[in-house]
Amino acid sequence: MSAIATVTVAGVPGVEIAYHRKGAGEPLLLLHGIGHHRQAFDPVLDRLAEHRDVIALDLPGFGESPDVPAGVPNELDTFAYAIEAFCTALDVDRPQVAGNSMGGLVALRMGQLGFARSVSALSPAGFWTPRERTWAIGLLTNLRRVARRTPEATVRRLSHTAAGRRVMTGAIYHRPALRDPDAVVAETRALRNAPAFDRVAAHARAGVTFDGDVPDIPVTIAWGTHDRVLIPTQAARAHLQLPRARMIPLLDCGHVPMNDAPALVADTILQTPEG
Repeated sequence: MSAIATVTVAGVPGVEIAYHRKGAGEPLLLLHGIGHHRQAFDPVLDRLAEHRDVIALDLPGFGESPDVPAGVPNELDTFAYAIEAFCTALDVDRPQVAGNSMGGLVALRMGQLGFARSVSALSPAGFWTPRERTWAIGLLTNLRRVARRTPEATVRRLSHTAAGRRVMTGAIYHRPALRDPDAVVAETRALRNAPAFDRVAAHARAGVTFDGDVPDIPVTIAWGTHDRVLIPTQAARAHLQLPRARMIPLLDCGHVPMNDAPALVADTILQTPEG
């Protein structure tokens, strides 16, 4: 069951962020990718909550969070500042942050801005060439198009067979047969209904990259060895750009690795020093 925090971003009030909180210890934020929702981290949530105060949130315009009101800038930093305002509302000071894909890019940016104590980025966006960026955004846009055109009854029927789950989710998971059928239905619905998807995708397509280093806090970059969205060669580019980061290959994992290898991903996040 989610809670809602309402914050002000760039002087505009009324930005609502849905979240789920579990566990105890140092705070750890979990940030999903474009078109996904906070439940992407469900396979690792309980293991993380044994050691951390885990806060999984829906980025504005995704999952249960409505899109930002008119007047909020359409920029990468908008997510970072919205999450910082969210942390202030929850009385959380400089949490550890883990993010996947777009969420990994936002997590790294939070580290640069001094909003995070440490960062674990799982196949983060932003280390792509223009051609790789076009491929990734095009693939995810096509997945959204399919989700919007497929009746939910058909999605439910497909989700209950291994072959159907492979058709629906094989682009983002290396082991789609392991995906829970109800989770497939829920994530398809989240992709179909995300009000911010087209706007955020267009902004990313226009040239969003991650620039510079994150020199002052512990950083882990972990990449699925079977990532079909952000191909693993981008990990080498990230290593050159962030030479002090801990680099971890996530063996036999796809773009969203939390379901492919929950124990490996949870341990990778937990082993990032607290900073």
